Amino acid sequence: MKESLMDVICCPIDKSDLELTVDERDDEEIIAGTLTCTECGETYPIEDGIPNLLPPDMRDEATA
Repeated sequence: MKESLMDVICCPIDKSDLELTVDERDDEEIIAGTLTCTECGETYPIEDGIPNLLPPDMRDEATA
């Protein structure tokens, strides 16, 4: 995911801003990390450069 995406994405639960934590970066691309909502504190993983912005209950169902 490109860091510039942070300007347009928000928490799917309460539409608040997300805070980025980068674990792995490749030039301009964020490969792994976490997006954390500044209001509700919910976290969303970034895996293989793709942010998973599904709400927690839907994310659990998708992995099952």
